[in-house]
Amino acid sequence: MSEVGFIKMAEVEKKVEKIPEIGVGMLGYAFMGKAHSHAYIDLPIFFYPPPAKPVLVAICGRNEELVREAAKRYGYKRYYTEWEKLVKDPEVELFDNGGPNYMHAEPCIAAAEAGKHILCEKPLATNAKEAKRMLDAVRRAGVKHMVGYNYRFVPAVLLAKKLIDEGRVGRIYHFRARYLQEWIMDPNFPLIWKLRKDQAGSGPIGDLGSHIIDLARFLVGEIKSVSAMMTTFIKERPLPEDPTKKGEVTVEDAFVACIEFENGAIGTLEATRFAGGRKNYNNFEIDGEKGSIEFNLERLNELRVYGIDETNKDILGWREVLVTETHHPYIKYYWPHGHIIGWEHTFLNEIYHFLDCIVNDKEVGPIGATFEDGYRCNAVMDAIIESAITGKRITIQY
Repeated sequence: MSEVGFIKMAEVEKKVEKIPEIGVGMLGYAFMGKAHSHAYIDLPIFFYPPPAKPVLVAICGRNEELVREAAKRYGYKRYYTEWEKLVKDPEVELFDNGGPNYMHAEPCIAAAEAGKHILCEKPLATNAKEAKRMLDAVRRAGVKHMVGYNYRFVPAVLLAKKLIDEGRVGRIYHFRARYLQEWIMDPNFPLIWKLRKDQAGSGPIGDLGSHIIDLARFLVGEIKSVSAMMTTFIKERPLPEDPTKKGEVTVEDAFVACIEFENGAIGTLEATRFAGGRKNYNNFEIDGEKGSIEFNLERLNELRVYGIDETNKDILGWREVLVTETHHPYIKYYWPHGHIIGWEHTFLNEIYHFLDCIVNDKEVGPIGATFEDGYRCNAVMDAIIESAITGKRITIQY
């Protein structure tokens, strides 16, 4: 090895010696537990040297057999079956709440009071009142806080934001978004927690709609008013504990809403879990005076643009930008250009951002979604539900 090579290696080793560690405590071991744990494990491989090395301290879940297996599988030092013990663990510095919606408020508030930084999955809470309690708690504690709106960290979405912020779309006229899935169309699909209002707060309004509400606020601006409809197609479903019996579905199966932004733009939101053939179709289009942008999560490495920086729009039409160049957001940490990344990498980008904010005392927003963003998203969700129930147009109140 040349002298220059030895010097460069020594510089890297010196940086590595200074990498702090952050102890992570995870609530939830299933879908989000897996997604977040994978991100913590892989983050130092891609983002090297990382702002901090995540140390998987403890994971928590109600089923001891399953949470024990998850701890072994993901590499956590220990496990708990009571979240109270997790947030009191002195080695846990970052509390990651990947539990169901009804398990967001109390554990996060307790974690804030214990001085832990908090990453909480979306939606922040089951309603705006609950979300406000969580926001007040993290403000009092002075901890870093972020809501898991990971689609903000798709490189194509960040490119869209860059084009908008630079004025290359011009004044925005329209935002329309659809988040469509199909996974509960079978009437024999069981009555899981996501179909119970007391546990989920809402159906696709919170499960899917919260994502597109957040993207609307992130890309276009604050929402001023909503007018909405919602419906439940299948009123009863088999109970998970006894499929021979049925229970009532207490959330909506689908919703549509017209929205008005404070800046004068108008738009539509739609979410359902009854769209046959749609697997994870999160699609939005933004139309402005200088051009348009379209994104589809099922093709997350692409951004469709029209008219931006073009002089002959009628001939050129829509074009697809493959967002895999090293100058695109976060791509430099992954593969050579043209080599696409996947859904799981949004969590790496998200957690990298949060760790950087914790270690270097940076602001989580406006790129990351803070608990303030989570609260405002919950307020819009509540307004959608109120509008659908009353048949009235609702002005958003914070």
